[in-house]
Amino acid sequence: MFPFSLRNKMSDAPDLTPTPAPAAPVHPLDGLTGGAFSAATSGERAARIREWLVSQPEPAQLQEVFKELSGRDKGAARAVRERLDEIRRAKSQELIAAEWAEKATALLAASKLNIADAMAWQRDAAKAGAPLSREPLAELKTALTERIKVIEDLQHRVQVQREAAVLLAQRIEVLSTKSWQDAHAVREALQADVQNWQDQAQALASDASWPSVEARFPPLLDTSRAQLLVVWDAFQAAIAQAAAAAADAQAPLPAVPLWADELRAARGEAPAAAEASAPRPAKPRTDPAIVAQSVAKVSEALAKLEQETAQGHGKASSGAAAALRAVLKQHGRHIDAALEQRVHAGLVAAGELEGWQRWSSDQVREDLIAKAHGLLNRPDGQALGGRKMQESLRQLREQWKQADQGGAPNHGLWKKFDEACNEAHKVVEAWLEKVRADAAEHKAQRLALIAELQAWGEQNATNTDWKSVLRGLQQFGARWREGGHVGEKLLAELLPQWKRAMDAAAAPFEAAQAASLGRRQAMIEEAAVLGAAPMLRIDAVKALQQRWQAEAQAVPMERRQEQKLWDAFRKPIDEAFNRKTADRERGAEQTSAHDKAVLEASKALEAANAGGDVQAIRAAVAALEAALRGQAAHAAEQATAHAPEAPTKASGSGVGSAEGQAQDASPASSPMDAAAEREAGVQGEQAAAQALRAVPRPVVAVRGDDRPGMKKDVPAAPGRGARPGERRDARGPRDGAPGMGRPSGRFGERAEFADRGPRLGDAAFRAQREALEHAQAALRKLAAQAHGEALAHLLAAWDARDASQIPSTQEFGRAVNAAARNLWVQALSQAPQPKPKVPAADLLLRLEIAAEVPTPAEQLPARRMLQLQLLTRRNEAAPAETWTQDVAALLATPSEAGAARRLQNALKALMRA
Repeated sequence: MFPFSLRNKMSDAPDLTPTPAPAAPVHPLDGLTGGAFSAATSGERAARIREWLVSQPEPAQLQEVFKELSGRDKGAARAVRERLDEIRRAKSQELIAAEWAEKATALLAASKLNIADAMAWQRDAAKAGAPLSREPLAELKTALTERIKVIEDLQHRVQVQREAAVLLAQRIEVLSTKSWQDAHAVREALQADVQNWQDQAQALASDASWPSVEARFPPLLDTSRAQLLVVWDAFQAAIAQAAAAAADAQAPLPAVPLWADELRAARGEAPAAAEASAPRPAKPRTDPAIVAQSVAKVSEALAKLEQETAQGHGKASSGAAAALRAVLKQHGRHIDAALEQRVHAGLVAAGELEGWQRWSSDQVREDLIAKAHGLLNRPDGQALGGRKMQESLRQLREQWKQADQGGAPNHGLWKKFDEACNEAHKVVEAWLEKVRADAAEHKAQRLALIAELQAWGEQNATNTDWKSVLRGLQQFGARWREGGHVGEKLLAELLPQWKRAMDAAAAPFEAAQAASLGRRQAMIEEAAVLGAAPMLRIDAVKALQQRWQAEAQAVPMERRQEQKLWDAFRKPIDEAFNRKTADRERGAEQTSAHDKAVLEASKALEAANAGGDVQAIRAAVAALEAALRGQAAHAAEQATAHAPEAPTKASGSGVGSAEGQAQDASPASSPMDAAAEREAGVQGEQAAAQALRAVPRPVVAVRGDDRPGMKKDVPAAPGRGARPGERRDARGPRDGAPGMGRPSGRFGERAEFADRGPRLGDAAFRAQREALEHAQAALRKLAAQAHGEALAHLLAAWDARDASQIPSTQEFGRAVNAAARNLWVQALSQAPQPKPKVPAADLLLRLEIAAEVPTPAEQLPARRMLQLQLLTRRNEAAPAETWTQDVAALLATPSEAGAARRLQNALKALMRA
């Protein structure tokens, strides 16, 4: 027994109590981070850091913690660094947002807003990385968009007001062709419309966004107002004068001829005295045929105008209206009032359509002008290339022609469009200049290449290295193809010169090819003669092939032509060899009994593979392997082959003499005795073969040991190493020596391969190999299907909490034993545990770690944490060793769809192992 005190009882020294070790000093930042610096593992330290970051610490604290923690644990410090980077990014974006918000506020505060500046703000802000989707930039962006919409709406309303002024003026002008009383009746309505137009124009001019409208729109509105007021004032003066003249016979008549005639007729004024005294000539009566002709022509012109107006053809309706007016000048005095009224209505409708078509055509022209300006000022800042710019200008001019065909031309807009196109065409001109300069340079390069080819051809006229000549010609051709673009006219001029130079340089090579072609044709005829000979001379064939190869190496030809010549050369020789092979095969013996048995077993195995039965496939495989190892059948065949032969007397072996004595002794033996004799003979042959193999070969040369004191005639012991001839004890002896691995037996077969049976023919060997490969694939496929069905039944049993649905142990395969299945049955037989000792999430992670299968993205941090914990737990079984218990613990919990999928993925890999 050991004393409890270290002090000796016989000693007078005082008892000394050991002092405990001082505790580790606490880090000053532990209280701030919740004990992250004193954590035992890196995982705990990272978890405490994450919990501390939830409290949103100050940037200064984050910087201090990162400075201290980065030197201890970079993994735990990563979260702090990411938070610092996020704060830095947020500050940077706040500065950018403040800068662009200030610019947007300045744009909105300006009295005049340019639409291009507002759109450029949004584009440049996005390029600078400003957060346009967050406040305040989102609100400012919306405000700018609304402001742009208001300005564009004002511009559109100006164009509408302009067309409305034109239509009102036309309505007033049409009233001059009607009675003054009708015009007086609609005066108030017209006055209301004119006043309404002036109010709308005044509202446009007084709008807060009116200063931001483009400079070309305010003059349009002012011009329309001035023209409308001039027409309206003239109409009011004329109608007032007509009303006064109707009330007072002494009042002057209006300036409108139709109204003056109407008032003069109402007054019943007599003509002047001179005119009254003279008799008025009687108005001649118009011929009815002329009246009918006039009515027909006017009606025809009017019908065409009404048709074009109904279809909305602006330019066609203008032409039809002009044609109708021309007809009216000639035949208008011969039509009645009803037709005249229809004519006036048609002209009014055509005028309105013409005004609308003019406005719509102007809209198209405005868009084309904007596109022409946009060719140089693109939103992405990248200018178009010369060819693309040329095609774009051509398309824009074609569209302008179509717009002129659909409506009346607008010379003011055409001037703007032409100026924009001419400005953009400067890019095309620069590109054309560059193209012309490149064409001149490429022409000079090609002329220099032609001269170089001519000089090269003269220099290599006597060169017989045809490969180098062909390589040089190909290089010249590649340089010509890569010589740059030239025009069709210039190419047509240079191409004949190039062809003449190339033909002159390639003439010696082409002559050599022609000569080589003749020699190859002669060799083809010689090969045909050799192939047709009754006896194939192999030496002559080899010599001919060598000549062909030398010719092909000396003079290269075009690949396709050379391949055709080679095929023609080898065809008769191949046919001769094929005839020889066929003769050899016909002279060969028929398939042996062993090959037949292997072929039949291979066919049976293929049939079993097609059936999909595991037991049948395995039985067929066993039968095929037994057929392959058919030593008994081979021995029986050999015995049958030797049975009718006469006994052979061999010295040194008693087999032949024994058989002869047996036959001499009992010539009339029974079949059973004959079989016994044949069996004895076979055994005697095998014993003789073994005796022959056991005879050691004589030693011709030995390796002597030249060490001091060693005998020269004793071979050295085999040593260890990797040089040839060493490690004979490990690999076994060679070449039929006594006890060696390759005895000189029948056909040189190895003793360790004796159970393979006789050598197979080509057909039998290929058949058995393919059958075995197909059987292995079928067994793997069936095993995978069986595992899949077993897993499906297991998951269904978990979902239904029914242990009877769990498959048997054989269905699971060798990866699951009976003990594991019993654990699973017990887990499903009990009620589900809502709160198990090990959470279901950890069990799934352990199974995925054991199976080495992927984990869902949201569970990756938990998996890393669990792996770190497993590394720190000593003497604890790995998940790969306890996965059956983990599955049982998981089956004891309630079933979930996500957990079932993850369990299935893990078990697929685990049961496959």
